[in-house]
Amino acid sequence: MRLLLTGATGFVGRNFLLRALSQYDAVFTPVRSEEKLRAQLVAEGLDPRPGNLHVLPPEPLDWPDCRPDHALLGAGVLFARSRDEYFSTNVDWTLRGLRTLPDACRVTVLSSLSAGGPTPARQDSRSETDSDTPITWYGESKLALERILRSDFSRRNITVLRPPMILGARDTATLPLFRMAGHFLRIKPGLQTKTYSFLAVEDLVDGILEVFQQAAALPPESYYVSAARPVTDGEILAGAAACRKVRGLTVPIPQPAVRLLSALVDVVPSLRKQVPSLTRDRAREIWPSRWVADGARLSGLTGWRPRRDLEETLRSTHNYFLREGLL
Repeated sequence: MRLLLTGATGFVGRNFLLRALSQYDAVFTPVRSEEKLRAQLVAEGLDPRPGNLHVLPPEPLDWPDCRPDHALLGAGVLFARSRDEYFSTNVDWTLRGLRTLPDACRVTVLSSLSAGGPTPARQDSRSETDSDTPITWYGESKLALERILRSDFSRRNITVLRPPMILGARDTATLPLFRMAGHFLRIKPGLQTKTYSFLAVEDLVDGILEVFQQAAALPPESYYVSAARPVTDGEILAGAAACRKVRGLTVPIPQPAVRLLSALVDVVPSLRKQVPSLTRDRAREIWPSRWVADGARLSGLTGWRPRRDLEETLRSTHNYFLREGLL
């Protein structure tokens, strides 16, 4: 079996690549920095040049005719300063890549809960029957991609997954959380308790592989995927602190202060490098108090269910940071 994987140097893609190298005869992956990819393989204790790994140029128009059986289109911009940046990669680049693939290729596209939006008012969770109401440029770009997939590629075997917050090893975006948890004083945005769906990256990898196996029988839809039990922002902070074995005090920060900080980060280049995830656009996702999705539909169709809880997921993330000398 042959796989095309985009986003192999990112968080989810890097985890998926480690599994794919042991399960596929050939893995084709476009990257902007081959040096970074090779260094990551060395860091994992692997041969930097596995015989079944084939590095492609970043532009789809330059890809050779690799004829994959499966394709995971997982590359995307998570944090940008303009709407055009999101759409350029999350929509235009992804579609150029899709057009290079043979019609028989089974394609899984990683979208996001952000494409649907926060949990509708007076509901416990969001499901596939709810209307999509993205509140950020990022979410709009993911939804725009999904709509084009359904309108222009309706005859293709394409499954779209909408994961929520993803946690696990190799996620550098959560490194600041664990560093903060090592201090007595911790902050959280917003005075209200906020509730989130989450998914361990290992469970997402398992789910993607299961979707590939059953894709021929799956309706070509967008599916939410999440752990069974949602978690609160307080539980996430407490869990990270437990990993660090540090007791402390959590101080809520009013949302207007977070808005002001995100605006400051947007205009100060040095701050952008320190907190790239805090943009005025993505900060809008902080305001709703509930981002919970129901993943029952995909589980019912495939039998796949996430197995890892928050405690196990945070512990594996923390242990990874320790091994890498980042904490």
